[in-house]
Amino acid sequence: MSAGQASDPTYLVPLLDAVRVGRPGPGRPRKRPITVRMDRAYGARTYRRALRARKIRCVCPERQDARKARLRKGSRGGRPPQFDAQAYKGRQVVECGINRLKDFRALATRYEKRGYQFLAGVHVACILLWL
Repeated sequence: MSAGQASDPTYLVPLLDAVRVGRPGPGRPRKRPITVRMDRAYGARTYRRALRARKIRCVCPERQDARKARLRKGSRGGRPPQFDAQAYKGRQVVECGINRLKDFRALATRYEKRGYQFLAGVHVACILLWL
């Protein structure tokens, strides 16, 4: 959980270090997802480099200002980052899940002062959605 005033992209690298993807059946969980689908806020070169260093495929549309800067540089601007529009559509599943959590007013407005109370509310909301 992050501070309310902090931007989400600053937590990308710590999140990638903490992620553990469970395997079906026995075996230790993977520490590296195959693909990360992100919105334009994560389109900066530093985040793409962090994913590339971990050998994680990045599915993120290029920001308009980055595209204009790349085109302005001409041949020195490099090639555009790879983007798979079909894989990007899978991001909608996560967005819809988060929006269903925001149907709970206490989660959307974050009335709780303490972080553990907020996480408890998230857990209760997830249980209610699961049922």
